[in-house]
Amino acid sequence: MEIPYDLAPPVQLAPTADLARHFMECGALNTNISLAPGKRLVITDDLLNGTITDMAAMTMAVIVSRDSQVARAALIPLGIAACRADAAAKERFERLFQLIEEQAFDPGVRGAVDALIVGRFREAQIRELVEELGGAVGPARVRYKAFLDTVRQMVDRRISGAAFLDEFIEFTHAVAGKLDFGIYSMCVDRLFGSANIPMSVKAFLLREVLRFPNLIRRELLTNLLASAASPDELVRYARVEMAGVLGRDQLREVFLFTTLKLSWQARQAILAAAPSGA
Repeated sequence: MEIPYDLAPPVQLAPTADLARHFMECGALNTNISLAPGKRLVITDDLLNGTITDMAAMTMAVIVSRDSQVARAALIPLGIAACRADAAAKERFERLFQLIEEQAFDPGVRGAVDALIVGRFREAQIRELVEELGGAVGPARVRYKAFLDTVRQMVDRRISGAAFLDEFIEFTHAVAGKLDFGIYSMCVDRLFGSANIPMSVKAFLLREVLRFPNLIRRELLTNLLASAASPDELVRYARVEMAGVLGRDQLREVFLFTTLKLSWQARQAILAAAPSGA
């Protein structure tokens, strides 16, 4: 079934990766799902290009993903499998989808799951899901590519910091809830870490991030605080700004998740340094 936007090539995951368990842990931690502890966030492509093929992992992604587009993307291969199943297997899929409907975090996903159950997983319904996903993600990615051109102009000093910041705000509003959050997050991370973006612009970006909803804000702030690419000056500024904006519990969450991400990074470094076959 053709996806109406270009997919990134599949990513090779560790053969021992237990994604379903990892996604469940992310859900319990109330954070976005990632390809592994310390790795990038899952995007819709990962569910559609063969990166993630385990049915249990897809099921958990539908249930616990905080990114509604990722949850919907995970629903598509599950729906295709149910559509193609024989009568006995289709009954098992129906029970699975009923469980998903009961447990899914995203209300829109619960509605889509209910429609699939009622319609007995008809192919036309799956196509509607695909078109709906593409209708949101496709234009958002076009807008994202346009913003990247603005970033290049900023790096080349062809636009002012003020013009860049206006474009960032407009871009954020345009893609909110449509662009994969993993892509948006990566974009912001790179802006914070780039040596070619002036500190004054980064400070404004940080103040904008502090205005975001808590889950999104926490993800971006903890990425900033945990990243080795983040300038020390920006990290110090972020800590001061957070202290003036966030409540005590919100600050505690940010610092706990920062510690968690640093521990994940340390574990990944140890695994990478271990001799092959050890």
